[in-house]
Amino acid sequence: MTITRRALLAAPAVLAMAPAAAQAGKITLVVPFPPGGSTDALARLLQSNLQTRLNRIVVVENKSGAAGALGAAQVAKSPPDGSSFLVTFDSHAVIPTILDKPPVNVERELMPVFLVGTAPYVIAANAGRPYQSFADVVAACKQTPGAVKYASVGIGTLGHLAMTVLGKKAGVEITHVPYRGGGPAMNDVLGGHVDLIAGSAALVAAQLGTNMLRPILQLGRERLPVLADTPTAIEAGFPDFETLAWWGIFAPAGTPADVTAGMAKSVKEILSEPSIATQLKETQMMTLLLEDANAFKPFFDRQVSYWGQVVRENNIRA
Repeated sequence: MTITRRALLAAPAVLAMAPAAAQAGKITLVVPFPPGGSTDALARLLQSNLQTRLNRIVVVENKSGAAGALGAAQVAKSPPDGSSFLVTFDSHAVIPTILDKPPVNVERELMPVFLVGTAPYVIAANAGRPYQSFADVVAACKQTPGAVKYASVGIGTLGHLAMTVLGKKAGVEITHVPYRGGGPAMNDVLGGHVDLIAGSAALVAAQLGTNMLRPILQLGRERLPVLADTPTAIEAGFPDFETLAWWGIFAPAGTPADVTAGMAKSVKEILSEPSIATQLKETQMMTLLLEDANAFKPFFDRQVSYWGQVVRENNIRA
């Protein structure tokens, strides 16, 4: 938990997003993952700016565990008064199906507030491997089923699920090796212990200057400028297939509309500042969407439906 300012005074016009009972209190941004990841970085970026903008104490609390469900459950059980928000990642949509007994119903107990943006997942190979394209991976898998191994940042993450879908579409088996986070996964790919990694564009792009990693497929609809020579899955023969990392903010169900709208407005204004927008684009390869609940809810519902079906069809459990 980090507290960087203790001023509690606030002008009513600035604090219109919070009901009177909560105006004097702090705002907690719960991150359902350990410190150091992209979601944690986003939350801390928002923390400092919200604190200045709202003149209230804003803290970030990391509550990891159960594929992000523990942090989500904490927010769901918090008072719906604008004092607690969940800042989370794409794996949030898989909680209903990846866990046998989820501690939270993410569709009923939490409400979408703000969709920050998206970034494509990317498949990359250790540069010492012979794979120049995903077609080369498919050919190797057909020649020796199960011999090609790929790393992901965990069971049930979208990197894992995307590779599961691509393998089925191509009719091959690609062996999954899950890790606890992007750092350990990338280290083993660079070290040659596994052949491939399915990770976020930011995770892969950070290694582009090392000549140790070769991107072979990106899973957005359009090529990223930093990966201009890497085809999309659609271009590689997988029609209409995309896998996007996304970042979003949720509140406890029942939080008043004016409260969530106020938070969405503040976050949008912060992330629209050129220096901050550039930072997110460069560090996370993020396409900023900056959309409120009206657009976020149907987006989230589609994510829950699509990836939930993948989890069920392949009997994947965390």
